[in-house]
Amino acid sequence: MPDATDPGPDAVADGLTVGQVSTRLGVTVRALHHWDEIALARPSLRTAAGYRLYTAADLERLHRVVVYREIGLGLDRIRTVLDDSTADVPGALRAQRAQVAERIDRLQRLGAGLDRMIDAHERGLLLTAEQQAAVFGPRWNPDWPAEARERYGDTAQWSQYAERSAARGPEEWRAVADAVAGLDRDLADAMDAGVAPGSPAANQLVERHREVFASYFPLTRQMQVCLGRRYEAEPAFAAHYNGIHAGLATWFRRIIDASARAHGIDPETAAWQ
Repeated sequence: MPDATDPGPDAVADGLTVGQVSTRLGVTVRALHHWDEIALARPSLRTAAGYRLYTAADLERLHRVVVYREIGLGLDRIRTVLDDSTADVPGALRAQRAQVAERIDRLQRLGAGLDRMIDAHERGLLLTAEQQAAVFGPRWNPDWPAEARERYGDTAQWSQYAERSAARGPEEWRAVADAVAGLDRDLADAMDAGVAPGSPAANQLVERHREVFASYFPLTRQMQVCLGRRYEAEPAFAAHYNGIHAGLATWFRRIIDASARAHGIDPETAAWQ
């Protein structure tokens, strides 16, 4: 049947057209048509030209449909509430209230998670300076995360690091720090024991380094080669490894390079990819 926003000459005095009801109740014409088709809220009148017209009683039912829909009841449940005289309306509303409360709680948790993710992207570590010192030791510089954000903040690896950081508290970071410290000790012990680059023992340590480093972001073999260069060449990294064992920075770079060659990667041309 056709509909019109304007009632036109065929409208009756106590009837409202679909368009007028749509405007008054803030629902779409399509929704009104659907509710009519499923016999949830039908207009009681028609004009001579066949246009739908809603009476005051129709409008009251529609208003109740809108109210119940806005609080989350499904159309079948709304029909029961409106038409079944035995329906437990308060019970239905209490059940809906419980569902709304659960949804609110879920959204609040989601909001808190988003806040942590935003902070992690902007700050890196979600730990206070005191927590950082307790987890990473007195030689840790709390300015390092900000410096890393400045240097790497626009990279995919920073985003991956932030996603991991957002899910970690002090205890999780302590586990990461312990894994790194354990690897550092085993590297020094292997160097002391004369483990040769390219040997199974050395290659196992290189693989372990990739696994431990994945706590920050996934590390490809080519990226690992690039890190090995930095461990040897950059003063802060070299001081860290050589402070554990004299010459460890260079030895570590050498076992990384040897492992890379075994996997068909030329350390001279390896790139951060």
